[in-house]
Amino acid sequence: MTSRLGKRKIRSGVVVGDKMNKTVVVAVQTVRPHRLYKKLVKRMKNYKVHDEIGDKVKIMETRPLSKGKRWRVTELVSRPRGAQGDDSNQHQS
Repeated sequence: MTSRLGKRKIRSGVVVGDKMNKTVVVAVQTVRPHRLYKKLVKRMKNYKVHDEIGDKVKIMETRPLSKGKRWRVTELVSRPRGAQGDDSNQHQS
């Protein structure tokens, strides 16, 4: 018996927008060589992802959640310094 989760695609990207309710926009960058010239070419694609957090994340393909949302956040990779919820920047009184 094969696992259905093994067939799902996983991408890693950076959250670039969180203006929607329960949805964030994650920019995923891929680097591939050009077919003819072999120069490395960067491509960027935005995915609508079901979650309420931000920063650098891993996303996984899932069932359709809405018209444009087919991905969900699986893990938070890192947060930038000074992000919301980071306790290191708060001074104590």
